[in-house]
This record gives sequence, structure tokens and C-alpha cells, in this order.
Amino acid sequence: MTAPLRVLLIEDVESDAKLVLLALHGLARPIEHARVESAATMRAALTSASWDLVLSDWSMPTFSAGAALAVLREAGLDLPFIIVSGTIGEEAAVDAMRAGAHDYVLKDRLSRLVPAVERELREAANRATQRSTEAQLRSHEARFQALVEKSHDGILLMSRAGKTLYVSPAARRIIGVAGGTDLDAFAFIHPEDRARVDAFRREIMALPNASATIELRALLPDGTIRWLEATGTNLLDDPVVGAVVGNFRDVTEQRSSLEALRASEARFARLSDSGIIGIVVAEVTGRVFEINDAGLRMMGYTRDEAMSGPIDWLAMTPPEWQPMDLLAGQQLAEKGFALPWEKELIRKDGSRVAVLIGVAMLDYPTCITFLADITERKRAEDALRRTEEQLRHTQKMDAVSRLAGGMAHDFNNILSVILTYAGLLLDELRPSDPMRDDLEQIKRAANRAANLTRQLLLFSRQQVLKPSILDLNELLQQMDDMIHRLVGEDVELVLSPDPALGRVKIDPGHVEQVVMNLVVNARDAMPTGGKLTIETANVVLDDAFAQQHLGVRPGPHVMLAVSDTGVGMDRATQARMFEPFFTTKAVGKGTGLGLSTVFGIVQQSGGTIWVYSEPSHGTTFKVYLPRFDEQVDALPSVVAPSTKRGTETILLVEDEEQLRVVVRGILRRMGYEVLEAHDVAEALRIGESHDAVIHMLLTDVVMPLMSGPELAQRLVDARPGMKVLFMSGYTDDSVVRHGVLESHTAFVQKPFTTESLTTKVREILDAAPEDLQP
Repeated sequence: MTAPLRVLLIEDVESDAKLVLLALHGLARPIEHARVESAATMRAALTSASWDLVLSDWSMPTFSAGAALAVLREAGLDLPFIIVSGTIGEEAAVDAMRAGAHDYVLKDRLSRLVPAVERELREAANRATQRSTEAQLRSHEARFQALVEKSHDGILLMSRAGKTLYVSPAARRIIGVAGGTDLDAFAFIHPEDRARVDAFRREIMALPNASATIELRALLPDGTIRWLEATGTNLLDDPVVGAVVGNFRDVTEQRSSLEALRASEARFARLSDSGIIGIVVAEVTGRVFEINDAGLRMMGYTRDEAMSGPIDWLAMTPPEWQPMDLLAGQQLAEKGFALPWEKELIRKDGSRVAVLIGVAMLDYPTCITFLADITERKRAEDALRRTEEQLRHTQKMDAVSRLAGGMAHDFNNILSVILTYAGLLLDELRPSDPMRDDLEQIKRAANRAANLTRQLLLFSRQQVLKPSILDLNELLQQMDDMIHRLVGEDVELVLSPDPALGRVKIDPGHVEQVVMNLVVNARDAMPTGGKLTIETANVVLDDAFAQQHLGVRPGPHVMLAVSDTGVGMDRATQARMFEPFFTTKAVGKGTGLGLSTVFGIVQQSGGTIWVYSEPSHGTTFKVYLPRFDEQVDALPSVVAPSTKRGTETILLVEDEEQLRVVVRGILRRMGYEVLEAHDVAEALRIGESHDAVIHMLLTDVVMPLMSGPELAQRLVDARPGMKVLFMSGYTDDSVVRHGVLESHTAFVQKPFTTESLTTKVREILDAAPEDLQP
């Protein structure tokens, strides 16, 4: 159905209006109209409805076509306006057309009205189409301008000759120039890139609609170099654009980020390939996406095994470490990462490896895990801890040793007085004297005390040694009967000597004490019977053993091992077993000096002792003594002197007054002339002032200001024929350095008796000079 033609008719004569409308029926379409005859009614009509056509009389009493055109222009409407009049002349018609009317028809020629209306309707439609096209064009231009002007990318339009036709604000900002198009864009290209860019431009220009992208450097007016990504498009043949379009953006930061990313990836790749850090990318369920060789090596899997299926992380973690894994899992879920923690992994072969592990979430459920093998570090820490424990133990034993040695020295002086006076009194009493039994009890008690002090001296390594080159196998063979008697019939004794055993240098009596104490301890640890094994062997203690055992010197050693199948010892007992007076035996069953004596003898002989024991699994003591490749020493035969009396002159030097008095009395009873000195200074004065011969110097070893060996050296230098006999309750490092502990040095150990002192004095006085140490 054809839409009706809406006509606004400006006419004051109704009959004329009917004639006009009748003429319009020739349009073959419905007509809708409204008639107005004033400016006000026309404005109202234009406001209230839309119209296709305006037909107006030329002149009316209160209105006119010219006034109607003014109202139409006022409303901003472009409608076909045709004047229908019976009185308009040619000149007026021309003026009306100039004023904006589109045509005019005389009322006596209304047959022309339909063609005129059809023509003007077509013209109006064309004008509307043109207006729409122009509006669209203006809109497109506005959008294009907004797009170009507001774009962050720089835009250049260049002619075929390379002249800049347009430069966008972003382009000026990027290359750092002010407004205007009068610039040479090629001048802003870095000199090193110009040849490459020129070849790029020629390539674009060669093909219509060609487009390509290049990265180049721009050298800005302030000297800054920026990286640009530029795209050139050849639109020279486009009727609208007619130029080469260059789009470019600053990619300096992106390149820096990309280079940083590549550097990071390269570092990560080097880290992954380094073999130091294990890297695993996997889901929390255990499905592995990536794993490097270091990770495979730590876990003990091949790549195919690791990638073939989910890894059970829980099964790879020992039970004692699983709480740490659970805590790490909670941190991972809450924070996206877990703080690094130490743990152990169970490898495929069942062995364990200590690792430092860190994990972070990538994209759930994928995580990246870093593993560092800290096995060697843990071993070093364990070794350091053992060394610290050994050092603390050694320091404690040294402190106890110094205390024990000092006590033994003081007690030996007292015991020497007790024993000598008891001996002198016994010599004066008749066998039937009732006091004799009391004195014997005093002497026996003093001897027991002297035995304890000797053990303390052995523990404190302050006992005078008489070392000899020995074969431990021969010594053990000589002790075989004694050992069998000690262990009893319910203990199986196994001797396992090394037939090629090397030799050691040790005091024979002391090594017997070591064996006896260890055998007795082993027997007591097997109250219901068991097996006791005594073994000897040649061993070489290497640097690794020395590092793990404080005080051990690497090299060839002879090992003496005593093992039992008894009750064993816990760690607390082992920590104190060498302390003097420490014992696990019942009261009255032991003094607690057995192992401390063993410890002191071994230490003083240059060796070391280590124990391996577990409760209910027995104990093994291993004594390591330095090996000597020398012939076994023949034990010297001791010939007792025929008399203990004499008339020689003896210089006695002792700072302990009570002991000095008793020694002086013993020597004088035996006929000797005694020159008495209570300190070193007095001894030197006597040595210088005494006119007659001094046959012997009898001196304590440890005294204030100067040691006995130093005093002896000074006096012997002045009196070359004088013999020297040392006495002491203990010796210290200064004595060792001066040679008192050598086997040929004349020495009498406190506490001594009248018998032992006078025998030793006579033995030294009667000895040939070559038999004595100078």
C-alpha cells in the first residue's frame, strides 16, 4: 500500500484549496492535508506533524508565500515549496525562487501541478540522500580524525616522492618534534638502520596495497635512541588516501622486557642445566610436566619413569618428615608458595637424600619445585657436631685430668710421709710389739691410697713412663692364663691375633693394666656368661678417620680390640665412662678408676681409644697405638744393691717441708751426709758454696720458679761428676720436654717407702756413668 502524501496547504480561499487538492489526485496516491493561513497556524502545523510538501498561495490578506518561506527556514526544514497563485508575475516568481521556493504554478494551469510536485518530491529525496551521505562523511571524518588524533600509535602519510603529508600528534610525541608536516621523517632514523629502512620502503612502494612490518631505531633530537615497530602500507592508488601510510609505536620498553625475559629464561635454562638445582614442574597430584637431570638424579628415576605417571610425593617422604610436607602444603594453598624447608627424599632404590626444597604455585594445580642436594652439608654439620662434642668431652677430661693430677701430687707427698714414718716405726718395733699390727694397718691403708693416686696419675697422663718396643701378641700370650682365670668358665674367650702385627712403644706394665681393666669390665658386663673376643690388627688411620675422631693422628697404627656380648652402654653412660670415680657398678664393687686409667695410659702413650656400644648388644673397645718398625726391646735385668747404706753427700731439694724432713731423716739414718734446700735458690747457693764433693742431687720435679730438670742441668754443668735422682708425685709438660720421662732417667715415684727410696739412691750411686742419662 502506497504511503499517503502529506500536504501543508497555505490558502485563505477554501474553494481554491479544493481545486488544488483535486488537481493532486492525479498523483495516484492518498492525500493527507492541512490548511493554514497565518504564520502562527503554520508554525503549529510544522511542529505537530511531519510533511512531504508545502503548497502556498502567493499573496493573502494576512500572510504570503514569502512569509511562509521564512517560517519554513526558521523551522530548519528542507521541504518542496511550490507557489500556487493566480496573480504572480514573472518578476515576482523569480524573486520567490531566489527566496527559496522550488517552483510555481498558476491556478488557471493546475494541470502542471502534478508534474511539478513529482519533480520536486524527487529533488527533495535526492537532497535528503545527499544530506545523509554528507552527514555520514562528516561523521566518518570526525571519527577518523578522533581515531588518528587520539591514537597512541604514530601515523604518517607520505607521498610517492617521500614528502610528509600528515603527522599525527602521537607520531610527533614519539619522535620528539613540534607540530606541522614539514619534516623529513627519514632523518630521524638511526644512521645504522637507514639502509635497511630504505630497502624496506622500496619493497613497499613496489606493490600496490603491499604491507610489511620492521623494527628500527629512532635517533631523537635530544640524542635518545628508541626502538620503533613500524608498519608500512602502500595506499598510493587508493582514491581517498593516495599515500603511503606508516603506523609505528615505541617498543623500547617491550624490547627491554623481552630481553630481560630472554635473559631470565637463559639464566633459568643454565640453572636447570647446571646439575646443581633440581627443578620439577608438576601438578599437585604428582603428574610431572618437566624435570631436569639434577632432579632425576636426586630422586633416582629415569626421565621416562618420572614422566610416565603421577609421582606419589607422600611415598617419597619418610614418615618423620611428612608433618613438614603437610605444613608446606598449607602454606602453598594459602600464599601460593611455601617457605623453604629441609627434608629427606626416599629414592627409587630406597636410599635417602637430604634436600633443601622450595615450591611455588604457577597456575593451579601446577607448581614448580626446586631441590638442592644438601647431603654433603649435612655430613659436614654432623662431622662438626661430632667434633664439637669430642672437643667438649676432651676439654672436660682435660679439666678433670688437671684436677686429678693436682690431687694425686698433694696426696703423694702426704702418703710418702705416712709410708716412710710407718716403715721407720716398724723397723724399730719388736715382732711381738702390740703396736706393730696397728702400724701395719696404717701402712696397708696408705698403700691402697697410693694405688688410687697412681691410677689418678695414669688418668691425668702425669705418670712417669718407662716405654719399651713391644709385641702385643707376645704380651697377650704371656697373660693368657691370667685372662682365663679372670673371665671364668661361663665366658667363651676368643683370641684373634694378627700374625704380622707391628710393634708399639709403651710401658709394659701399663699395657697389662689396659688389658686387665678392659677384660674385667667385659666380664662384669656378662653376668650370665657370653663371649669375649680379644683381637689385634695392623690398621692405617686415614685423614677421614682423623677428622671424625678428635686427637687422632693419621698413619699406621696397631689396634687392640676387646669385645663382649654383654649388656652394653647407652649414650649417657658412654659420655662419662672415662671420668674418674664414675661407675655403673654397685657400691663396693668398683672404684670407677678402671676405664679412666685405661684412658690415661693410652693417651699418654700417644694413642687413642674409641668405644662402640648399644644397650643389650655388647661393647667393643678399640685401642689404637702408633706403630713402630723397630726391634723389640730386651727388658733390663735389675740387680738389687748389696747394701742400702752409704757415706756420700746428697743435696736434697724439696719444697714440701714435712716430706723433706722425713727424707732427710731416712738418708741420714743410712749414713749419708745430707745438704738440705727448701727451694731452688737455696739449692743453687749450696751448689756454688759447698767446697767438698756433692755425689748426688735428689730433687723434686715440680717446684716454684724452676723445675727439677732445669736445676739439675745448672748444677751438673758446674759439678760434672754429680749424679741426679728425680722424685715427684706427678709430672707435667715441662718435665716431658726436659726428658724426665725417658726410660733411662733416674726417677723415684711418690709416694715411696723407706725401702724403695734407699734402694733407688744406692742403685744410682753405684751405677756406672755411662748407664745414666746425662
